[in-house]
Amino acid sequence: MSLIKCENLSLAYDSAVVAKNINFEISRGDYLCIVGENGSGKSTLIKTILGLKKPHDGQVIFDTDSDACAIGYMPQQTEVQKDFPASVFEVVLSGRLNSCRFRPFFSKNDKITAMHNMRLMGVDSLKNKSFQELSGGQQQRVLLARALCATNTKGLLLLDEPMTGLDPHATADMHKLISDINRRLNITVIMVSHDIHAAVNYSTHILHMVGENPFFGTTDEYRETEQGREFLCAWGCKH
Repeated sequence: MSLIKCENLSLAYDSAVVAKNINFEISRGDYLCIVGENGSGKSTLIKTILGLKKPHDGQVIFDTDSDACAIGYMPQQTEVQKDFPASVFEVVLSGRLNSCRFRPFFSKNDKITAMHNMRLMGVDSLKNKSFQELSGGQQQRVLLARALCATNTKGLLLLDEPMTGLDPHATADMHKLISDINRRLNITVIMVSHDIHAAVNYSTHILHMVGENPFFGTTDEYRETEQGREFLCAWGCKH
């Protein structure tokens, strides 16, 4: 069974429909990149999958396996988040909040999980540093470790433009990290990205949000479409 399936989904933002006819399904271990112009509904789709927004029409169907509903979410970072007055360990550990349920404290296992994910992201040596003192690339690694704390190998990572504001070196580093998480840990990834060339280099599937005619298919299929070739060419000309 698919991990997530979207059927005839339409999305609205401030009462205005921004996307229609979204149909796709992904399986465990897939890496889906969502691309498209600004205002095409990419971030709205992520919030709809999370249940933060209701679909204008259609539905999002999840695997009935409760373990598969473990979702780690990394939203677009705001200036407020960048200045968050907490230690790296506290930020990462906060990703375990949903696991606490009715417990008023973090368990030993929560703390072990946080440290494990910090090591995976190479930020364990920054454990006691203030989050706001870190570089942009370090902050994104910390937030990715936090998102990993909320999911598992049967779960899902939802990443909304995680490379925004990073320099080219940090951007390339993040792409490799996310690809490694997907391939080595077999964690399913859905990522919104403006970098179409990186998207086709790393992802297994592409969802191109274009009004009433979105494309969904494998990355190889996307490369062969007129829509894909035009978008790749246009993006290359702008950059």
